Amino acid sequence: MTQTDTPSSQAARQKWMAVLARASARELADRLAALPALPEAEVLRAPETGLVMVRGRAGGDGASFNLGEMTVTRCAIRLGMHIGHAYIAGRDHARARLAALLDAALQDAVQHDVVMQAVVAPLAAAQQEARAVEARKAAATRVDFFTMATMR
Repeated sequence: MTQTDTPSSQAARQKWMAVLARASARELADRLAALPALPEAEVLRAPETGLVMVRGRAGGDGASFNLGEMTVTRCAIRLGMHIGHAYIAGRDHARARLAALLDAALQDAVQHDVVMQAVVAPLAAAQQEARAVEARKAAATRVDFFTMATMR
């Protein structure tokens, strides 16, 4: 395990939380079912849905502006000594609860490697493959205007 892969690493936690946030409730539940039973979890903040303002920037570095509102669901769960959090796009309370539970389990050094290999790694691979498929579809429709200009 490298320094960035340890359960306490902020960069590693950001990566696994991003994977968990993008996964569906069904994917999370299926992966969780394959794990040994986790200890009893305490719900600190039941899933609740609200709105957040999405901000944008013109050109990526221009003045920021309010783009619009987005629905977000959050949840916090204690598993042993660790507290798991989840913020997900949309209104799926089951998905937020599962993501928070898995975040707490991933912070535990004893469970980290098992949960990482059984849940996060396969989900990350599937998400990467889905992005690659979309990139190939987009590349197939790409028009090279420089080539078109020299074809006259």
